[in-house]
Amino acid sequence: MTVQPDGSALAQRTAALCALLGSSDQVRRLPGIQAAAERALTLLRSGADATVLAACFDDLDHVLRQAGDARGLLNGSRGATTPGVATHIRVAVCPGPARCGRLERARDLLPAPHCAIHDTRMHKRRLRPDE
Repeated sequence: MTVQPDGSALAQRTAALCALLGSSDQVRRLPGIQAAAERALTLLRSGADATVLAACFDDLDHVLRQAGDARGLLNGSRGATTPGVATHIRVAVCPGPARCGRLERARDLLPAPHCAIHDTRMHKRRLRPDE
């Protein structure tokens, strides 16, 4: 009995292929990678079976890893997203009661920048969509 590939996994891999083909990354220009990507693109455009597409995506992932790209097709996010998983950007904000509009990217392992107005460190928090 053959197990059918998950539709959402194919959608994620299709998005990753799109990001790979649209990137300016030099890795995708290597002959083996370019040929495997073009083969996957041809299969997608022709409406190939999900099992055939999954095998082609596996081949592309293998070729990418052989060429030294440790991300493969999906790891390291080539623009594909996983449902239910969101990237959180941490920012440093003004610590005072009347906050100014200053926002800076807050690195996880470094302390927040110093606020010259309130003479203390800024607060770290997640960036909200409205900012």
